[in-house]
Amino acid sequence: MEDILDLYAKRYDPLFPVVCFDERPCQLIADVLLPLPLKPGQPYRFDYEYERRGSANLFGVFEPKTSRRWLRVTERRTKLDFAACLKHLVDVLYPQAVLIRVVLDNLNTHSKAVLYEAFEPREARRLARKLEFHFTPKHGSWLNAVELEFAALGRQCLNRRIGSIEMLAEEVQAWSERRDRTGRGVEWRFTTEAARSKLGRLYPEVQPNET
Repeated sequence: MEDILDLYAKRYDPLFPVVCFDERPCQLIADVLLPLPLKPGQPYRFDYEYERRGSANLFGVFEPKTSRRWLRVTERRTKLDFAACLKHLVDVLYPQAVLIRVVLDNLNTHSKAVLYEAFEPREARRLARKLEFHFTPKHGSWLNAVELEFAALGRQCLNRRIGSIEMLAEEVQAWSERRDRTGRGVEWRFTTEAARSKLGRLYPEVQPNET
C-alpha cells in the first residue's frame, strides 16, 4: 500500500510518468422495442423488456498528475489484449518516457511475461524495459486511481442499455473526450502518513523486545 501512496506523492516528471491501469467487464444489453423519443415535458421512456447480447471488456489507463486517460473496448480480456495495451502505452501514449511506472492489481495476466507471448523476444524486451509494475495489495483495488474513472464512467455513460460492442466503443470514446475537454481529474490526497494513522489495523503489531 505504501509503495502506491509514495508513487502518487512524487513530483510530476514526464520522463517517469505514474499511470494507473485496470480493466472491467461491460454487459451488452439491447432494447427489444425502441424507446420513445424525448419530448418537452416528458421523461425518457423505454420498455421493460431487454435482450442480453453477451459482454465486452474495457481497458483503462489514467495518469492522475495530468488527468490524462485512455480507454479501449475489446471483445475479450486475454493475455494478448493486455500485451497490446502495454505496447500502446509505451509507443503511443508515452513514447518519450524513460520509464513508465504502472499501478495495477496482481491479476494472473498482469505480467511482463505476456509480452514474450505476443511479440518476438527483442521487441518484448524493449517494451519490458520501459515498464515498472507496482501492484496494489489484495482487497486494495481502491488504491488504483483508474477505479475512480471507472466509477464516473459507470454513472455517466454505462448506466443504460448498450446493445453492441461498436456502440459501446463510440459511447466510451465520446465520454472520454468530453471528460478531457472539461479537465476532470483526480487530486489524490491520501498519503502514507494518513494510512499509518487511519489504517493501523492493517499493519502488524510490533512486539517490544524483551530485555
